[in-house]
Amino acid sequence: MSSPSPTIPFVVFLVISSLLISPSLSQTCSSQKFTNNKIYSRCSDLPALKSFLHWTYDADNSTLSVAFIAPSDKPEGWIAWAINPNGAGMVGAQTLFAFKNSKGEMVVKMYDISTYSSIKESSKLWFDVKEAAAEFSGGLMRLFATVVLPEKGKTTLNHVWQVGPSVTNGFPTQHDFQPANLNSKGTLDLLSGESKSSASSDSRVNRKNIHGILNAISWGILFPFGIIIARYMRTFKSADPAWFYLHVSCQCSAYVIGVAGWATGLKLGSESKGITYDVHRNIGIALFCLATLQVFALLLRPKKDHKYRFYWNIYHHGVGYTMLILSLINVFKGLDILDPATKWRSAYIGILAVLGVIALLLELITWIVVLRRKSNKSTKPYDG
Repeated sequence: MSSPSPTIPFVVFLVISSLLISPSLSQTCSSQKFTNNKIYSRCSDLPALKSFLHWTYDADNSTLSVAFIAPSDKPEGWIAWAINPNGAGMVGAQTLFAFKNSKGEMVVKMYDISTYSSIKESSKLWFDVKEAAAEFSGGLMRLFATVVLPEKGKTTLNHVWQVGPSVTNGFPTQHDFQPANLNSKGTLDLLSGESKSSASSDSRVNRKNIHGILNAISWGILFPFGIIIARYMRTFKSADPAWFYLHVSCQCSAYVIGVAGWATGLKLGSESKGITYDVHRNIGIALFCLATLQVFALLLRPKKDHKYRFYWNIYHHGVGYTMLILSLINVFKGLDILDPATKWRSAYIGILAVLGVIALLLELITWIVVLRRKSNKSTKPYDG
């Protein structure tokens, strides 16, 4: 038996993040006060981006006065609140942006967002803007506006809110595409005071979670475990051929679950017009192609004494270890996109650490077994 090749390390990524929350950020909208002592009849703690909305609706004049409050990504960032008359997302939103201009003064500008690639400043929106102003203090940006709605009697609106990191040449730069940014939309009932996330948004979040779980289990856990089985169990003669069937079962299960996760990712991508995660997507496609090749290679596996078996082993092991590295990278790319609670990332890192320790211990045992066999073989008398 040949000596085992050097250990392929299990990559462990540890990301430490800290969130600094300004002490001036109130926990509920009802406790917030304004410098001009203005009072609004309704308010809502918005479900994303630590944002708040206050408003007063005058049904007789179809007038809506709002105050939108959010912590900007940075002091040079921006905040936005919008009404979408025809849809539930950002595309088609009639938007009010608040940010600091080149003089350091807070300004409010209007944008008609027809597509993600076409964001144009506009002097007129779906609603008329009677007045608009903004201020920044204590890490919070506040956008104040009074608008006239064109449809009298319509008291339920699709609204969208957002925050961004910076402004370039008087134009807001692209915001992040984390779950909080993608879920900052809902319906606003002007009379009851309710602001609800859309059902489609909740459904999309559930599908993203399913996609993440399937791929973490398949590429991130089962696949590395299957490699450990093949690399170390075959060292022990008593484990042959059990190790082979365990390895095949584990990798085939990982492939089936991984393909399901890959398919949900393609579906999510087709529904996310203008939103792409190129690196995560491209690695996922590469993993699917390489895994499919591995499955077909199993059908063409030569016998042990075949002259091409040596080359098949090089191919099979090379592709397998390449997939191992790509799969671990992509799982962490997915975690960055989903941005789950810290405990889930920590749990996955803990699983990888356990697998890594097991691999190192088995590597040591394997070397001891192989060296003893070589030693025993070299000390046997020549039998002619």
